[in-house]
Amino acid sequence: MGFMLVMRPATAADRPAVREMISARCAWMEERGMPSWRPRLDDLVSQCDSPYGDVWVLEQDSSQIIGRTTLQEQGPPWGWTDQEKAEPALYMTTSVTDPAFRHLRPGTLMAWWAVDRAAELGLNWARRDCMFAELAKYYLAQGFDLVREADFKGHRLFMMAREAERLDLTELFHR
Repeated sequence: MGFMLVMRPATAADRPAVREMISARCAWMEERGMPSWRPRLDDLVSQCDSPYGDVWVLEQDSSQIIGRTTLQEQGPPWGWTDQEKAEPALYMTTSVTDPAFRHLRPGTLMAWWAVDRAAELGLNWARRDCMFAELAKYYLAQGFDLVREADFKGHRLFMMAREAERLDLTELFHR
């Protein structure tokens, strides 16, 4: 493949690079008239040194952060049934990627990594949600299924899940 990708826990030292990466995504979204992450920029950057260790970065060649996501074993209280909330799952949220690296499909790579990580941890599911139909289509292309549409504070949410499974990602990720 010619490059090395690593998913690793974010640290406080990653803050400047994460800010730059998210700012690039914000500009890309704003140029297209899409809602952007800019109102949450400071919050997303500050989470790099979360005491829970739940923020991860996708790094290329040990030098360039091209994505970030949050993985938690406790999902949001909305949109899931009590039975679903009781099932062991990894919830993927606040995934942001650098648009300059679209050719590498960093969002898809992070999603596949999360599915594999959920299986590695002995969990049953990788789950996520979003508010935009186009984003839901993108997640469907990553192998997630639409579980249901839910309403949360006047917003339509697409609740999505994929069964956890070990995926052979050795050609993509260096451990």
